[in-house]
Amino acid sequence: MIETYTKPKVIVGLGSCGIAAGAAKTYDKLQKMLQEGTLDFELSRTSCIGMCYKEPLVEIRDKNSWVLYGDMTADKVEQTILKHLSKGQVDKENAVSARDFKATEEDFFDGQVKIALRNCGHIDPESLSEAEEHGAYQAIRAIFDKKISGAEVIQSVLDSGLRGRGGGGFPTGLKWRFAAQSENDEKYIICNADEGDPGAFMDRSLLEGDPHAVLEGMMIGGYAIGAQTGVIYCRAEYPLAIKRLNIAIAQAKEKGYLGKNPFGSEAFSFDIYVKEGAGAFVCGEETALIASIEGQRGMPRKRPPFPAVSGLWKKPTNINNVETWANIPWIIHNGPAAYAAYGTEKSKGTKVFALTGKIRNGGLVEVPMGITINDIIFKLGGGIQGGKKFKAVQLGGPSGGCIPAELGDTCVDYDSVNATGAIMGSGGMVVMDETTCMIDLAKFFLHFTQDESCGKCTFCRIGTKRMLEILERITEGKGKESDIELLENLAFQIKNNSLCGLGQTAPNPVLTTLKYFKAEYEAHIFDKKCPAKVCKPLLKYSINPDTCTGCMVCGKKCPTNAIDGDRKKVHVINQSMCIQCGECFNVCRFDAVIVE
Repeated sequence: MIETYTKPKVIVGLGSCGIAAGAAKTYDKLQKMLQEGTLDFELSRTSCIGMCYKEPLVEIRDKNSWVLYGDMTADKVEQTILKHLSKGQVDKENAVSARDFKATEEDFFDGQVKIALRNCGHIDPESLSEAEEHGAYQAIRAIFDKKISGAEVIQSVLDSGLRGRGGGGFPTGLKWRFAAQSENDEKYIICNADEGDPGAFMDRSLLEGDPHAVLEGMMIGGYAIGAQTGVIYCRAEYPLAIKRLNIAIAQAKEKGYLGKNPFGSEAFSFDIYVKEGAGAFVCGEETALIASIEGQRGMPRKRPPFPAVSGLWKKPTNINNVETWANIPWIIHNGPAAYAAYGTEKSKGTKVFALTGKIRNGGLVEVPMGITINDIIFKLGGGIQGGKKFKAVQLGGPSGGCIPAELGDTCVDYDSVNATGAIMGSGGMVVMDETTCMIDLAKFFLHFTQDESCGKCTFCRIGTKRMLEILERITEGKGKESDIELLENLAFQIKNNSLCGLGQTAPNPVLTTLKYFKAEYEAHIFDKKCPAKVCKPLLKYSINPDTCTGCMVCGKKCPTNAIDGDRKKVHVINQSMCIQCGECFNVCRFDAVIVE
């Protein structure tokens, strides 16, 4: 899209990540500059462009240049804007991306292919006109203009190779076909926006940045299967996403895009509403989600019947997640072959990942399927914080598994990731370095799934609790030789006897850490040591007499007065009084405190 400018346009990223970093104050500062008449420019907003680690982000567009500035807090933005707009000088120190020169963070975007995220960070998410300028509702309009049948739409989705991006990876077009084959006159479309994995924020950013893409995708799906109503099930912890969704729905209704006979259609009518979830992780499972929408307790049920046959209100229902729906308009507009040109033989298209943990460039990326884990972490993610050693990545959230650094060349596609023991999941990537204890990490994820279990299945409810108790015992230095076998047996029982995906995948973090990091379990159990020096009951703090200066700082900070020693004399830690808090290690300026 070609833009013409009568005055410079200054755009502030006001997604949740930007707001958390202070972007709202930056926006207020720019508004004040406009009111004071310091400069004349058009002030606008957008959402997350993926570079969360450089928020707040401020973009300047005019006929002569395009520059994206990072770390633009309220106290820095005035100087940069004045320099750029009044003096025509680019603040290259803070420029992270630009049109006319190589800025500091250009590598973050190299290798990315934006399909689902195509408009995020480029439009005002609360402006229907901006969304339409960037292609919104062109695909659904073309379907009616060209009189494309629902069966043809489904075939296009099948030909694209799109698989569900919520974690299961089931072929999207096939799921649609099952629902379309039902002769029931009342059908439903559901968007699963109950994103609950720790470290995952793909769906939230999409909803905040381009809600109309999701609405249009749902409309296309509704037309294809013959549904009349769409429901977006979004967790209440996403207030900004819900706000922008409701704005987008109201705009689409006002324009006549939602409701009766949109775009000149004769027999098609479709409406959408938002249902707020209470934040139960199990409601990401489709039958539990349906129960929650119906006002019941969010608990899964046996399948079959599958939702495509008997779903919401016992009517045929199609459920896909946010990212899946956002891909649909692009596929219809550009053709299935264009989408299938990306990816691998069995995993087509692109995938959005949230990079978190011990990674330099935390944020959101969209890459073609088939890229390696190492390329994501080191080329896009900038490598590990502080120059430490890459140890593992947790892929797929609590339902996923840990992939070790030695498998960093694994291609990111459904089959290759599954072969490691992990799963693709919805796209959360939690990166770990050498300071991460893998047993402690497994304990964290198992604590999450145990806490989020709905309690319906004995194996999930009690089995995960027993596994968690064993992990806690191991990290406290009370592990037994039989614990490893017991963990494996419990994992087998839980995976094979739980009703839904939460229980069936809950043992994955434990099983993959046992598979790839068994030596750490053995060190905890047999040597009573934590190699990563994380598990406090297994740590021993002592003072190196060769480097201790007797400054007494450690003794003053020790909460139990366990450190003895006079000024300028070597100090000693009384082991019987030490509680392994690590405060002495944190405050010592001479590296005299040793942790073993």
